Amino acid sequence: MTGQPAGTALPRRVAVVGGGPAGLMAAERLADGGCTVDLFDAMPSVGRKFLLAGKGGLNITHSEPAERFGDRFGAAGDWLAPMLAGFGPAELRAWVHGLGIDTFVGTSGRVFPEHMKAAPLLRAWLHRLRAQGIRFHMRARWSGFAPAPTGEVALCFDARSGDEPLRHEAGVDGHPRSFDAVVLALGGASWPQLGSDGRWWPVLQDQGVALAPLVPANCGFDAGWSEHFATRFAGAAVKSVAAGVQPDAAPRQGEFVVTATGVEGSLVYTLAPELRDRIAREGMAFLFLDLLPDRSLARVSDELSRPRGGRSMSNHLRVRLGLTGVKAALLRECAAPTVFDDPAQLAGAVKALPVRLFAARPIAEAISTAGGVTREATDSHLMLRGLPGVFCAGEMLDWEAPTGGYLLTASLASGRAAAAGVLGWLQAQGPAAQGSAA
Repeated sequence: MTGQPAGTALPRRVAVVGGGPAGLMAAERLADGGCTVDLFDAMPSVGRKFLLAGKGGLNITHSEPAERFGDRFGAAGDWLAPMLAGFGPAELRAWVHGLGIDTFVGTSGRVFPEHMKAAPLLRAWLHRLRAQGIRFHMRARWSGFAPAPTGEVALCFDARSGDEPLRHEAGVDGHPRSFDAVVLALGGASWPQLGSDGRWWPVLQDQGVALAPLVPANCGFDAGWSEHFATRFAGAAVKSVAAGVQPDAAPRQGEFVVTATGVEGSLVYTLAPELRDRIAREGMAFLFLDLLPDRSLARVSDELSRPRGGRSMSNHLRVRLGLTGVKAALLRECAAPTVFDDPAQLAGAVKALPVRLFAARPIAEAISTAGGVTREATDSHLMLRGLPGVFCAGEMLDWEAPTGGYLLTASLASGRAAAAGVLGWLQAQGPAAQGSAA
């Protein structure tokens, strides 16, 4: 739905709270729809997490088929499907091109902007948003709702010291300001130093909004390494392996990194929901590693059954399997000592090495979070059922996805969907009264 609602004497005024990708996309769509938009953020500038995430190479989306792309969102896939249908990978790439930035597909199928940096994209985007007339209010932390006339939503903000104070009419220092509608896009609780601190959670809980607890997603896990292993191999990349949460399940191939406390990296992030939930239920979980995914169990067993003569076990593993470095060390660290006395058991450990994990890393270290506003708390247009005119978007909704472009795509899609929901809702309310948004 586009254009200013029919019969409106003045443009409808909408607040967007949160200056991450979802909030910025919502603001753009609302301005395109004829609304006057004020965007608020607690930080000194917008897009801070976006910039950090793209520091090593911004992955904006993925080129895989739509069916497989949708499967990456697990149980929330059907909830996100209509949003992604309206703004999926193809639409996202076209939108980036519209900002004057080319994109390319990497060898992994991931899609990157030219030069692979987030800063040029954000600069171009902010130039467009300012040209649309969107007003940015920085260092304004949303602190809740206030009573408002029927058909309006009043917000309160706490202004931070050290910056030029916001005008009284912007709704700061406890003085509310009314809007015709609001989009909340406040992120999750990961990387709180960049603004996503989850402090909105108790505010919405007090309003009776159905919420799921915020938990780490795309996170590392603690494994309780021995001091010798941690000291020698922390920071080592484990490449060309496969992993699963069940020893007999089809493993996923990829790579990860050994940390001083455990494991992290793309392969671990893909399995993080299962690992995290199993730890919550049982107090621990196993990551079963296939150290040689290109070789069958029978071939590994056959190689290990060959006489090793006077060679040490380390040399035997190196000569027969090419197993050295961090992979060989993982085998020593995680397999029972008796396993090395039996070639068949040792082969089984090489193909399904049980790495015991006992805790997810703290939520502040996670790349993203799961939990937040549940699908039951919103209608099909992302408006909170108990708070008319208040819409939610982005990571504060209860969904999760692995890294690889899925997080950003869904965040942008949800921001666009929430804005479309606002425009539809405003039109359904009828013409705004003269001066209602003044």
